[in-house]
Amino acid sequence: MTRVRRGYTARRRRTKIRLFASTFRGAHSRLTRTTLQQKMRALVSSHRDRGRQKRNFRRLWITRINAVTRENKVFHSYSRLIHNLYKRQLLLNRKILAQIATSNKNCLYMISNRIIK
Repeated sequence: MTRVRRGYTARRRRTKIRLFASTFRGAHSRLTRTTLQQKMRALVSSHRDRGRQKRNFRRLWITRINAVTRENKVFHSYSRLIHNLYKRQLLLNRKILAQIATSNKNCLYMISNRIIK
């Protein structure tokens, strides 16, 4: 049987992993086994944190809306504002409401007046 020259496929695979982990520090970017472990860990963390990021932004928007509504007595609370929005079928999501609340408070007053009538 003829001799098979090995290493091309394995080297290509290791190079791909090293390129992914090139910004990691120390052995995490140099040694193949630790690099592979860190790559798996990084991908798991990124997958988990994409969900967390959505959750955190929603919490931030709710906090901003609540602060403006309580500060200026538009409604007594965030929950009443959202409840009345749904009752009147005004479809504004929390992201847009938070942007309105921080940038243009008069517009939020106009929306609240429309809800009350």
